[in-house]
Amino acid sequence: MRGKKLELSFRIAITLLIICLFIWAYFEGVFQFIKDNPGDLIILLQQHVKIVGLSAMLAVAFAVPVGIFITRPRFKKYDWIVINFANIGQTIPTLAVLALIMSYLGIGYTTAVFSLWLYSLLPILRNTVVGIKSVNPSIIDAGKGMGMTSWQILWKLELPNALYAILAGIRTSIVINVGSAALAFLIGGGGLGDLIFTGISLYDTGIMLSGAVPVTLLAITLDFLLGKLEKIIIPKGLQRNEETV
Repeated sequence: MRGKKLELSFRIAITLLIICLFIWAYFEGVFQFIKDNPGDLIILLQQHVKIVGLSAMLAVAFAVPVGIFITRPRFKKYDWIVINFANIGQTIPTLAVLALIMSYLGIGYTTAVFSLWLYSLLPILRNTVVGIKSVNPSIIDAGKGMGMTSWQILWKLELPNALYAILAGIRTSIVINVGSAALAFLIGGGGLGDLIFTGISLYDTGIMLSGAVPVTLLAITLDFLLGKLEKIIIPKGLQRNEETV
């Protein structure tokens, strides 16, 4: 029995070694490219982060206030118009959105940012609306019973209770944006898509992965950081409720 366990352990070790060697050989071109062109990679990474960051900030600045606006009783009849407008960015393929906007704004950085802004509206807008509408009506009634104004109810009751959903929408939108921003290269917007599409056109896996791997790591890193930010921003009482669900 002991000999069989040793044999099994040996086979597992050999298998893992072969997998590690395969991964090393596969990514050797990536490491070599990064070693030979560290400046290019840093510049493209900065461009990528800049495109994602600006488009995400604009999307949050637009979608959250609009989402709050259409949940007010006087303006609920307009919510289907706003939601359908935001749906444009998700229902139409990203390349088609880029092509349509490029025909009006031309090529370059501005077109890339505007396209990603439109593409990232829906998750934030929809989560804002759903989060506010899902607040327990008894909480709103309690606020009214205490004599709170509509603005006080919004800022002190509705938004804190909807914050988890709102931040989840922002988190989803930003992570999707990181991958979609690679297409900005096709319209002269720069970013890590430059390496990805160059590697594809040259049939060079090393160049392609030198762009794809940083995009993946950037998405994972941002998702992790935004998850930590949620725990800081969301009220602790609501976090405990979320953990017990």
